Amino acid sequence: MSGDSPPVEVDARGMRCPWPALRAARAMREHAAVLVRADDPVAPKELAALAEEHGWAFELRAENLFHIARP
Repeated sequence: MSGDSPPVEVDARGMRCPWPALRAARAMREHAAVLVRADDPVAPKELAALAEEHGWAFELRAENLFHIARP
């Protein structure tokens, strides 16, 4: 796992929570950062909670685009 590599993208558009968070958690097993595209209105809250639970940084990059990264 390299902190210098670009984030992997996870396209979770059209999926209802908890699927976007589950996909993000799976991607974070192998990557230091993930960009998640999710359009479920609950996704921002779920992804922020996931990041907080693991001590990861969470950022809203654009509408329906979220960045999660290891510190």
